[in-house]
Amino acid sequence: MKELEERIRREGTVKPGNVLKVDAFLNHQCDVTLFDHMGAAWAEHFAGKTITKILTIEASGIGIACVAARHFDGVPVVFAKKAQSINLDGDQYTTTVYSFTKQKEFPVIVAKKYLNAGDHVLLIDDFLANGKALRGLIDLCESAGAVVEGIGIAVEKGFQGGGDRLREEGYDVDSLAIVESMDAETGDIEFRR
Repeated sequence: MKELEERIRREGTVKPGNVLKVDAFLNHQCDVTLFDHMGAAWAEHFAGKTITKILTIEASGIGIACVAARHFDGVPVVFAKKAQSINLDGDQYTTTVYSFTKQKEFPVIVAKKYLNAGDHVLLIDDFLANGKALRGLIDLCESAGAVVEGIGIAVEKGFQGGGDRLREEGYDVDSLAIVESMDAETGDIEFRR
């Protein structure tokens, strides 16, 4: 998606340790018009699939998933929580994931009443690096008996291989911008063609 790539080039910052900072428009301050265009792109890509739920993980995926859901005719958004709380009651699906940006493992939880056998799920997230967060969401779907119909990603770090592994496993991964390489010293960002 050219619009997203241009925003990354113009406003993104490459940090040491393979960190791409895009908080000016994607995951701190949110450009809702951009999110809407992203949702339209995913709706076009996944048009032939039955989608009954959109599943994301807190926190950065929530805004993107909610705006994207407007393009999926009333499909609800469910977000996996990263911590147990008194607001989470009843039976739950849980797994653990390792966060590349936070450099730690954390639980991922969805109440069973919001993810069911027979659901056809579109996973949405802001970033895909090594695929650990998405693997956690896939595990939750498998536990529920839900079918993962596709994966919509805003920015994929192609050089970290997570997206390629998921595609090799047969998942339909639609990443709107795939970063092939980036350099913290020069700030250069190259996209996969």
